[in-house]
Amino acid sequence: MTDEPPLRRRAARRAGDESPTSPEADGPSTGSPDGPAAPEPRTAGPAPTLLTAPRDGTPQPVESPDDLADVVARFAGGTGPVAIDAERASGYRYSQRAYLVQLRRGGSGTVLIDPLPLGDLRTLDAAIADAEWVLHAASQDLPCLSDLGLRPRRLFDTELAGRLAGFERVGLAALTEQLLGFALEKHHSAADWSSRPLPESWLTYAALDVELLVDLRDALAAELITQGKQDWAAEEFAALVAWGAQPARSRPDPWRRTSGIHRIRGARAQARVRALWYARDDIAARRDSAPGRVLPDSAIVAAAEIDPKDERTLLSLPGFGGRSVRRLARNWLDALDTARGLPDDALPTNPPIDGPPPPHRWAERDPVAAGRLSRSREVVTTTAAAHKLPPENLIAPDSIRRLAWTPPEDVTPETVSSTLRGYGARAWQVGLIATDLATALADPDPKPGPEPG
Repeated sequence: MTDEPPLRRRAARRAGDESPTSPEADGPSTGSPDGPAAPEPRTAGPAPTLLTAPRDGTPQPVESPDDLADVVARFAGGTGPVAIDAERASGYRYSQRAYLVQLRRGGSGTVLIDPLPLGDLRTLDAAIADAEWVLHAASQDLPCLSDLGLRPRRLFDTELAGRLAGFERVGLAALTEQLLGFALEKHHSAADWSSRPLPESWLTYAALDVELLVDLRDALAAELITQGKQDWAAEEFAALVAWGAQPARSRPDPWRRTSGIHRIRGARAQARVRALWYARDDIAARRDSAPGRVLPDSAIVAAAEIDPKDERTLLSLPGFGGRSVRRLARNWLDALDTARGLPDDALPTNPPIDGPPPPHRWAERDPVAAGRLSRSREVVTTTAAAHKLPPENLIAPDSIRRLAWTPPEDVTPETVSSTLRGYGARAWQVGLIATDLATALADPDPKPGPEPG
C-alpha cells in the first residue's frame, strides 16, 4: 500500500479539471427551480489514462486458512470503506457462487481470495462488519457474497449512485473514466472464473475492479451532495442492505422464463417445454454447467412446437446438432414422452395474475384505469426529468401500474403515500410524487350526477 494521493485527485490534476468532486465540497446545493443540475461531463483534456496494473502490483489469490487469517488481521486494522467485488462464472456454471472475491481498504491494500478451498469467509465478515462496503451494482454480488457469510451492514453502490446523480452511462469503466480520468479494460468480464489456475491477466483485471472503487465512491458522494440527493442515496443503500439480508426466493414455474416461450400455443405444448426444461435443469445441476450449455432455449422451443417422436426427427431440429446434445437424445425423448402421456388435469394452467393485466389490454378492459395509468406515467416522467433521474429509479413501474389499476377508495396524497409505501417505495420517492399522483388518479371529467328533484 502506498501513501501517494488518491488516484481521483491525481487524475483531476492531470486533466486540468477542478470540478467539485472532492468529498470536502460545500453542503448540498438547492439547485435551480427546475431541479438539481445534471452532472457536467469531464472537461476536455488529455485522453483518459489506461490503467493496466494495480498500484501495489497484482496479488496472488489467498487459498489457505493461515493466509486468510493474515488478511483478516490486515483488514481489521485498515481504515475507511472497504471496496468489494466478486467474480462468478455465469454462462459456464449452474451455480451462481463466487469464484473469486476482491477487496481493498486503506492501510490494508488489495487482496484476492479464492473461496473454493476456504468454505466461508465469516471471520473476514466480522473484521469489516463496522465498515461501509463499496460495491458496483451491489444487487448482482450480494447473493453470492451472502453465501460466503459476507453481509454488509452499510454499503455504497457506485452504479446506483451514478443513476441517482443523473449519469447516462453508469458502468464501472464509464464512471471511472468520466469522474477519475482512468480507463479500465473489461476484456475478462465474461470469463469462466471457475477455471483454475486463473491467468495472471485475469487476476490483474480482478484487482483493478476494486483499485478505484473508494475513489469513485468519494467522487459520486460529492456529486450527490452537490445535487442535494445524498439522503435519497442513503435510503436506497439501506434498502439494498435489507434486501441482501433476506433469504433467496425461488421463482414459481421457472420454466415459464424460457426464451421464446411466447411462440408456444396450447397447454400440451407448454407441458413439453416444462418437461424439457426440468430434464435439462437436472443434467445442468449434476454437471454444474450453465443450462444453456446443456441445451439452448431455442432447442426446447423447437422441440415443443414439433413434438418429435424419434431420434432422427429430434436431431434434425435447430439446437440439437451438437455432439453433447445428441448424446442426451434419449433424455430429451423421454421428457417429451412424459409430457405426451400426461392426463389433461396435469397439464400446465395459466398462473393466477398477481396484479393488473398487461398495460396494452387496459384500454379494452378498463378505459378509465387506462387513463389513470397514462396520467400517472406522465407524472413520473416529468418528475424524473426535473430531478435528472431515470424514471425506474424514481419509482418502480409495477407500483405505478398497481396504483393506477386499483387506486385507494379515497384518493388523497396521504392514501397514495400509504399505498406506495406498501409497495416498497422509499420516503424520498413518495415525497416527490405522491401529491401529483393523487391529482393524476382523480377522474378529470367526472360524470355529472342526477340533478336534485
